[in-house]
Amino acid sequence: MARVVMAVAMSVGLQVLAAEPVRASKESEALRLKAAEQLYNLDRDQALATFRQATTVDSQDAAAFRGLASTLWLNITFRRGNMTVDDYLGRVTKPNPNIAPPSPELVTAHHDAIDHAIAIARARLAKNPRDADAHYQLGAAVGLRASYSATVDGTAMSAFRSAREAYDEHEQVLSIDPARKDAGLIVGTYRYVVSALALPVRLMAYVVGFGGGRERGIHLVEEAAAYGGDNQVDARFALVLMFNREKRYDDAMKQLQTLRERFPRNRLLWLEMGSTQIRAGRYADAERILTEGINTFAGDTRPRMFGEEALWLHKRGTARAWRGGQTADAEADLKRALSLEGRKWVHGRSHLELGRLALKRGDRATARQEFQTAITLCESDNDPLPADEARRLMKQVG
Repeated sequence: MARVVMAVAMSVGLQVLAAEPVRASKESEALRLKAAEQLYNLDRDQALATFRQATTVDSQDAAAFRGLASTLWLNITFRRGNMTVDDYLGRVTKPNPNIAPPSPELVTAHHDAIDHAIAIARARLAKNPRDADAHYQLGAAVGLRASYSATVDGTAMSAFRSAREAYDEHEQVLSIDPARKDAGLIVGTYRYVVSALALPVRLMAYVVGFGGGRERGIHLVEEAAAYGGDNQVDARFALVLMFNREKRYDDAMKQLQTLRERFPRNRLLWLEMGSTQIRAGRYADAERILTEGINTFAGDTRPRMFGEEALWLHKRGTARAWRGGQTADAEADLKRALSLEGRKWVHGRSHLELGRLALKRGDRATARQEFQTAITLCESDNDPLPADEARRLMKQVG
């Protein structure tokens, strides 16, 4: 069940925009919209300050507290370097013990904010159990708690309990008010992920209350994106992840293009576009987009995600290596990526590509060394597929 909550954490934990039209003040709502715009443009410090201002303006705005909690959670994942699509394509199967724990101040602030959001929603439901928006607020808040538990704490059971409650609450929203298509984001995402589980685990998910259905799940999230509600952006991020998993790369690129046009300061969207083109086998397009992103944001003085520069160079080096005819440029990017601080899986995959290049030029000794290093690094960072590929190539080397 850990895979359920970890695979969807990126897409359902970002619901910072959801409106609370009955209770929230206009001033608080305006501040939340401003903060979300800042957050999605990677202006994280400004977003944090604006969300805090919103909670001060209206202490009963559950969405403001959830937005604050989301921003604090994203600050943690940003510093860890695990907020890209690669981290949620089924690669991660268990928590990584090598990642340093977040600061106690961030943890405390996050839990306080999410506790406030949940308490406000529960108080509203105590007064009116048929309040669809209160059910929505509660489901979104406990869904965020599930995402945090899975990605930061690594506590699968706690994450699972919160995920199930989030799913139940948003199904309740759709039952009370079918027009609230925004509730389809959590319901659809969990349905999609459950459908991809191995049969025994999928049956267990059905028993404890999760629904399944890959196409139904995607459809619900597409409806949330088309609904035009305040979590439309989050639905688009979820679709980027789903379409990459489904190898529907053109559809993923459409969502990314829309997001990039809306949030032009978010350089990670350029990175995701390049990564998607690599998965699609369009290496020339990938190289072009990644080079544009590298050049566009060369002067960006805002804090970088942990290992971000290494990831950019690894991606462009991979695109150049597979495109062919640019061996020197590909090797330069990949070796530069290895010289920079970064995630072990990024370094491991860079060694894998360097091994391929060495094998192509007939340098079997170097290829063997690169493949062995790739296996060690990828396995240490829960990245089994590239490690398996390196083993397969090792057999060719002999």
